[in-house]
Amino acid sequence: MKSLYLNNRFFIALGIIIFLCMLGFAYRIFFGIAQVSLLVFAVVVAIDILLLYRYKNGMQGNREMAEKLSNGDENLIKLYLENHYPFTIHARIIDELPLQFQLRNHDIRTHLATGTGKTLTYQVRPVKRGEYHFGALNVFVSSIFGLASRRFRFAQDKMVPVYPSYIQMRQYELMAISNRLTELGIKKIRRIGHNREFEQVKEYVSGDDIRTVNWKATARKNSLMVNHYQDEKSQAVYSVIDKGRVMKMPFEGLSLLDYAINASLVISNIAILKEDKAGIITFSSAVGTMLAASKVHSHMQAILETLYNQKTGFQESNFDSLYVQIKRQIKGRSLILLYTNFETLTSLERQLPYLRSIAHHHVLVVIFFENTELKELLEKPASDTEEIYLKTIAEKFAFEKKQIVKELQKYGIHAVLTAPQNLTVNTINKYLELKARGLL
Repeated sequence: MKSLYLNNRFFIALGIIIFLCMLGFAYRIFFGIAQVSLLVFAVVVAIDILLLYRYKNGMQGNREMAEKLSNGDENLIKLYLENHYPFTIHARIIDELPLQFQLRNHDIRTHLATGTGKTLTYQVRPVKRGEYHFGALNVFVSSIFGLASRRFRFAQDKMVPVYPSYIQMRQYELMAISNRLTELGIKKIRRIGHNREFEQVKEYVSGDDIRTVNWKATARKNSLMVNHYQDEKSQAVYSVIDKGRVMKMPFEGLSLLDYAINASLVISNIAILKEDKAGIITFSSAVGTMLAASKVHSHMQAILETLYNQKTGFQESNFDSLYVQIKRQIKGRSLILLYTNFETLTSLERQLPYLRSIAHHHVLVVIFFENTELKELLEKPASDTEEIYLKTIAEKFAFEKKQIVKELQKYGIHAVLTAPQNLTVNTINKYLELKARGLL
């Protein structure tokens, strides 16, 4: 009888009978009513339990979900229930979710007619990578009386890994294949220069570089013609991810490291689609993982597995060892997308010599983050002296972020200051801009 549970309706009815018994001390007629009510109540409870336990397999259910979950995205979970009882049942579903979600009120209620099935859905949003263990699927079934419930426990124990945001990767991949990246906020970059890979001669349109005019073709066609060049291919694009303590700061549930990992996965996939080579480097107090750049499509699985196991540390990042590793391992000129975070100008100045050394041999883009909570504080009007003080301090930090951008640009280092939620779009924009300008 471990599967038998008494519902609230049972205790409410029992409480009413007890109250009638108490009234029976003052008015004897209520004691007789209480006795009759208790007898009827006991019979109804017995019938209710009999209906629930008469059929051994009165309910069937299972959980359907993807083999892996996408970090930072809404992932769909499906529950399928089937009623084998000869009457309509009311069901309360409690799915045992992984501890990482910390959900204590996950409760789904529904009803099913006899011989019918129903699919119920809900969504979960993981904010940490790793192993998530789902427990059993519990379905508490009640008859029309609703006094008792029978629990059906379907063994659905399952471990599901949470990977970097592959849903986001596929979304941008489809847009990149169909040349519709502008629909997701990707800017259309006008080509400023051209490289050496000639593609075709075409008619001039507004915005084409006048230096590419083909005068011989123009004379033959009696119309202005220009040489059209295609992007140079097989360039190396390395996503370098700082795993130090500065990347542990959370925004909307995800750490800065997870935002960087999701963006690295997307930009690596787009680079391979553009026939460039993508690679991964991670570092903190020492250089961790280094995955050499490649453009084969199977390389994306290696990148996904590499990013899956990355974790932040509590030590300060060592940019010296990063520079040494890049100098030893990356021979050709490459695009280095460095995901890190600088809160003050002083923290940048300590690492600036190493960044300048890297930028001397490669195209370096330093990508760091706005503090969106400070931005909200700046936009909120101050109402007292304390809020004025806090707002002044926030303005100082926001101004230092802008100073960091100017300091990097002064030494020819590209900088992207972005809100965490806009990281992927702004990174793709910068990559396409550098490709269009022929700087790689």
